[in-house]
Amino acid sequence: MSSSQMLKGVLEGCLLAVIAKGEVYGYEMIERLEAYGFTMISEGSIYPVLLRMKKEKLVHVETKASPSGPKRKYYTLTAEGYSELTQFEERWMLLSKSVNELFKK
Repeated sequence: MSSSQMLKGVLEGCLLAVIAKGEVYGYEMIERLEAYGFTMISEGSIYPVLLRMKKEKLVHVETKASPSGPKRKYYTLTAEGYSELTQFEERWMLLSKSVNELFKK
């Protein structure tokens, strides 16, 4: 299983965590994730997730003028988004603890 396949399962939670840090537009999310070492993420992989998160009312989207180029969609978390982020973090902590235990020598 490749890193990108593994990431698909946690991408939503990672995006929620990035958005929780403050209003952000799509490409900026990719840059922030790359700063944390997520170098395998492409624009094509995040936009379907962002669209689904909008439909599920986890994020609020506002279109704003860009200082350079076309308008941008900026994302912020809703109350439901913060709740989902908390749940994701709890599930991730349990899963990562279990995996780490498995690989202890």
